[in-house]
Amino acid sequence: MKKMRYVAIVIAVLFLATACAGMSETEKRTGTGAATGAAAGAVIGSMTGSWAWGAAAGAAAGAAGGYIYDQHKKSQEKAYEDGYQKGKQGTTK
Repeated sequence: MKKMRYVAIVIAVLFLATACAGMSETEKRTGTGAATGAAAGAVIGSMTGSWAWGAAAGAAAGAAGGYIYDQHKKSQEKAYEDGYQKGKQGTTK
């Protein structure tokens, strides 16, 4: 029985890894946050008596965190690009 559970987990992880191929960076970061949050929430929830509610709450919190992280990274990239363009315009060689 435990062997079947491990096989199912490995197959699920492989499907999740290949499913990200056509996703945008925002979708990848939000999805990664949701998956990580669900896993952590399930572990914490199983200790308190309800792994399903823990996984659901963890997925929601993780998705929000992944989206916020994505927006932060995008603002960093934009600031870098703006600075790069200003630097190029200031060079008179």
